[in-house]
Order: sequence, then C-alpha cells, then structure tokens
Amino acid sequence: MIKTAITEMFGIEYPVICGAMMWLCKPGLCAAISNAGGMGNLTAGNYESEEDFRNAIREVRQLTDKPFMIGLTLLPSIRITAEHHKMYVKVCAEEKVAGIEVSGTPIDRVAGKDGVAMLKDAGVKLFHKVGSVRHAVHAQKAGYDGVYAAGFEEGGHPLDDDVTTMVLTPRIADSVSIPVVTVGGISDGRSLAAALTLGAQGVMMASRFIATTECDVHENIKQELINRQEYETTMICKSLGLQGRALKNKVSAEVLEAEKQGGGLDAIIPLIAGQRIKEAWELGQVDNAPLMVGQSIGHIREVVSCRSLLEKMHDEAVKQLRKTMTLVQ
Repeated sequence: MIKTAITEMFGIEYPVICGAMMWLCKPGLCAAISNAGGMGNLTAGNYESEEDFRNAIREVRQLTDKPFMIGLTLLPSIRITAEHHKMYVKVCAEEKVAGIEVSGTPIDRVAGKDGVAMLKDAGVKLFHKVGSVRHAVHAQKAGYDGVYAAGFEEGGHPLDDDVTTMVLTPRIADSVSIPVVTVGGISDGRSLAAALTLGAQGVMMASRFIATTECDVHENIKQELINRQEYETTMICKSLGLQGRALKNKVSAEVLEAEKQGGGLDAIIPLIAGQRIKEAWELGQVDNAPLMVGQSIGHIREVVSCRSLLEKMHDEAVKQLRKTMTLVQ
C-alpha cells in the first residue's frame, strides 16, 4: 500500500481525494468514494439552508463511517452569499467534519480568525486550493493543514497565472512544509505516481469521478466525456477575472463570442447561470451549459465503479513506481 502524509492524516487507504463539483458532489457519490478507500467530497454550494446542509452531512454519515471532505468555494456568486459562507463554516465545525477544501478567497478572510479557530478546535483539517507559490505560503502562515497545488489543466477555475501541474507541484512542495496535494490532469495510476514523484503527498481529481456508476449525472454526459479528447476544453470568463476551464460546446462558444464583443456580466451571466448548469447535468444537455471539466477527460475511456477506479489507480501507481526504480542502476 502507498502510505503518505495524507493517508496518515485522514486514515484512508489511498491518497486520492475527490474535488468539489457543484451539483455532482452529493451524499451518494461522496460516500461511495470514501467507502472505496479514497476521500469523498460533499460540495457545500449545493445547499442554501443550514438545515439542508447539515442534513446532507448526516446523510453521508449514514452511508459511510469513513472521513470525507467538504468543498467550500469562496468566489463571487449571485446565489451563494457571504452569510452562506459563514453558515457553512459554523456547520462544519459543529458537525466536526474531517476536512474542508477551500477554493477562492482564503477562509481566514471570510470567517475571520475566530472562524478558523472554531474549525481547528473541532479538529477540522483545512486545505486551500492554490495555483501559486505565494498563495501556498500564505496558506501555511494562516494555519492551513495542507494545500492543493492546482495546475492550469484542472477543470473549474484555475488561477490566471496559468502554471501547469508539472511545474507547480514541485515548486510548492519545495516552498512549504505542510502536505501538498496535486490537482489538474489527474485521472489514473500513472498521474498519481507522477504526482508522488514530484513531491506531492496525494492527488485530487474530479472530472474522472463523473464517469463512475455512482455519480448522479445523465448517461449522455458520461458518454460525452468518454468521447472527448484532452484538447476539447476551453477557457471562458477571462474577461470577468474569473477564468474557468469548460468543455468545448455550443454555450462555451457563445460565452467566448460575448467576451470577444465586449459583453459584460449582463451578457454572460445568463449563459453560465447555476440552474442552467444543474439542468444540463441532470438532463444530459451537453450543449446547453458550460460543463466545467479538466484536460484529464482525454484519459477517460469507460464508466466504472468508484471502488474499481481507485483500486486500479493504486495498483497502477505502485507498478509505475516500481518500474521507475528498476531504471536506477
């Protein structure tokens, strides 16, 4: 078995963490990943009330006795407000979740020192997803327990420094003493082995978990990811200062055209609205919304169970690491 600071910190079998995915990281998928030996993710933004969020956490605990992460995205949003962010922090502390994946604004700037202290006192591990050394260093100084080194290849919202996983992981690993988890381009055992070789203590992946039997998304979406290649994503919303990597489709092309024409929020928001994305995932409307996936879709070839995916990923990583050792004379 591969043992790292991440497997030891959380008591999990494999150093593989699911990343936050709006509308997709719900109790079923979260528990399935944790039960399979990885670290599931329950994305807070799926829930707008304290009651619903707390009930979702408790539902996961009915499905698994294993640890899981809460995905907390602190970015500008029409639907999710600053009050929601504070509520998520409070509930996570009260429910004593295993860990929080923070994306966007540092949690200490949203919840304050008291909020961070409350989480720490509850034993909640804090990880910040960063795309630069400077942000990783801030995370360590702010008391985070680890960082996600998120390369440009990732789906969602990579930092506009545009640094790739291959470069970013060792740069951050050399710059902080807290555990580093590699994000971006992760999909199989080879990428897990590569991340460990670069200095990471684990990996985070999201797009690959969409094409699993336990992910509650329309089969059209899963098949579309299988059919697509690594070059079939594009960067949208750069003009808004919130670039995102999405699947190339009709809507992402419309967003890019609106940006080219100088369209602002009024022109772009209707195209990227959360409800529109939710319906696309559920109804299999591949062209009707920006589907935020990473370049790792080029490695997706089949739909498998979370357990099968993680077992194969681990075994392949061990094989690759051993193979590499045979090259050393």
